[in-house]
Amino acid sequence: MRELSLHTSRLRGCANDLRVGARVLLSGPVYTARDAAHRRLCALLDENKLLPFELGGACVYYTGPTPTPPGRVIGSCGPTTSGRMDLHTPRLLAHGLSAMIGKGARGEAVCRAIMAHGAVYFCAIGGAGALAAGRVAACEDIAFPELGCESVKRLELREFPLIVAVDAAGGNLFAGGDR
Repeated sequence: MRELSLHTSRLRGCANDLRVGARVLLSGPVYTARDAAHRRLCALLDENKLLPFELGGACVYYTGPTPTPPGRVIGSCGPTTSGRMDLHTPRLLAHGLSAMIGKGARGEAVCRAIMAHGAVYFCAIGGAGALAAGRVAACEDIAFPELGCESVKRLELREFPLIVAVDAAGGNLFAGGDR
């Protein structure tokens, strides 16, 4: 199967065309956010305050990079288990989030929200955080620095290898369990 090169700026328009199992090389800006950052983002929404980045068309990567070694852009940045963000994900999708990157299955409410909002969930290779770091061209802290590795960062990806795990048409790589 060949890989599709895709820029994050096109996610909003093409998420409905991506199907489970498609291999994607993603380039462009993404934002890191894990559990604590998701709680903070939703608290800002509750208070009608501005978010640190525009959700409309955005892609969030569930990672908490390790400290940056000298001469590198970022430390190891492999995906974390996505299910931990499921409580907040439908709300962020309703506010325009187009894509998420992580590892593992998503809950039913998230899968329904992905379909309802024409979004996509990508899986990255777990256990290969040092290799993933090599696909990050830039890293900038943009919010919640007190959260350490869980702060929100803006990453610039260059051909980051992913697979479509849940698509907007209802396809789910994890459906069927042991099959």
